[in-house]
Amino acid sequence: MTMSKTMRTARILGTPVPMLMPLDGLVYVVLIGEAPGPRGADKSGVPFLGDAAGKVLYDVLLRLGALTLPPEIDRMEWDGALFAARGFVPIAHGVALANAFDRCPTDDGATFRAPTRAELEGTTNLSRLTRDIAMLRTRGLKGVVTLGRVATRTVDTLFKRTPMPELARRALPHPSAQGLLSMAPDRGKGAKMADLQDAWMVRCQAAVVQAGFPSPTAAQS
Repeated sequence: MTMSKTMRTARILGTPVPMLMPLDGLVYVVLIGEAPGPRGADKSGVPFLGDAAGKVLYDVLLRLGALTLPPEIDRMEWDGALFAARGFVPIAHGVALANAFDRCPTDDGATFRAPTRAELEGTTNLSRLTRDIAMLRTRGLKGVVTLGRVATRTVDTLFKRTPMPELARRALPHPSAQGLLSMAPDRGKGAKMADLQDAWMVRCQAAVVQAGFPSPTAAQS
């Protein structure tokens, strides 16, 4: 999950980050972001873990009971390399986390760039995504939630080539600052980032439930 502008960071590994999913049981919903971020998933090896925008998503999934994280994380900086050094890996419950492009894009190993449309919609990448979703369908997949325009466009392309009409679809703005501002009136002029994050989290929780994840209220009744 990434921002769309170029940035420099510590050495980018650029290795594939596999989908995170429950070890067993049903998988109701898969959430798909853009690509692993240079400080987050590229270092942690787990989708969204350590990415700045991923923190907001993880908070939503924790509230839903869709993820378990070691409690020590609350006292640590949100940083993929630190989590990897401690061996922290989230435990997913009923959801899977993935990216439209499975590695942090870079040309020189030092500078992050956004994934190109050719990379995202090439045969190799779309075949990977198709295989992952097909496998999740065997575990009860009901829906897909995409985060940001890039992820949504890529999944749209996938479903045009390989229709899966039984799957519910929900699309959300990217939870980065840029994405949050795009969903606010007047492009977020005068808005507080904390308020935009809270509003996005409400929308995200609703989208995950609408895509097929059991509603917390239904589970309590």
